[in-house]
Amino acid sequence: MPDRPRIVVTLHGPEQAAREEPTWASFDPYLEAVRRAGGDPVTLDPKASASEREAALASMDGLLLPGGADLDPALYGERPHPAVAVEEARDDLELAAWSAARERGVPIFGVCRGFQAINVFSGGRLVQHLEGHDSPTDAPEAHPLHLDPTSRLAGILAETDPLLSTRVNSYHHQAVRPGDLAPGLVASAVAPHEDGELVEALEAANRDDWLIGVQFHPERPEFIGPEFDRLWRAFVDAARVRSGRRRRS
Repeated sequence: MPDRPRIVVTLHGPEQAAREEPTWASFDPYLEAVRRAGGDPVTLDPKASASEREAALASMDGLLLPGGADLDPALYGERPHPAVAVEEARDDLELAAWSAARERGVPIFGVCRGFQAINVFSGGRLVQHLEGHDSPTDAPEAHPLHLDPTSRLAGILAETDPLLSTRVNSYHHQAVRPGDLAPGLVASAVAPHEDGELVEALEAANRDDWLIGVQFHPERPEFIGPEFDRLWRAFVDAARVRSGRRRRS
């Protein structure tokens, strides 16, 4: 699809896929969200050969870091909590993809694990475990999301004035607190928690840098509001601008 920007989507390996709960084992909702927004998803998993990886990263117009297993806490200088389950091969793949994307200046969008990866790869930290914070995979609980009206995210989600609040799904046991944010990143949305606010969306402080991460799952339309279609379109449109491709008329 020569007129569609190429969006590299990093996947987990087959061993991790076999361990995932069926509701989240498939990456089809991410791929469909990219296609629906006008992009051409290019999948890349830890089993890809060196030449396949090199070709995908050299030609990408945007990078999507989806959800999945926990990042290795060693990446932010900590020993793992007993509840942490890591996939080191995917950490290696995504760190390479992240480095290539940053070097080439392509838009990056992170979802759940991908949101956490953006923070960790940028020099931030995670709360390794929040007891009782995750919810059933087939019916994630909704919670309020409060947006910074000056953020890029708030502007994307709104039709006219910046969106101030909405509700999102929740399926994660790790988190980012405001003090855990990496240098160069800002919180674009937060959610209340009994231990203090949690960052639920982040973005680059530099508005020329299209870098957004969200802790929730906008690829699951059955669990989230229609305004998040605008986020997928904004990401793919940014990749299209970066690539110089024209939108199909």
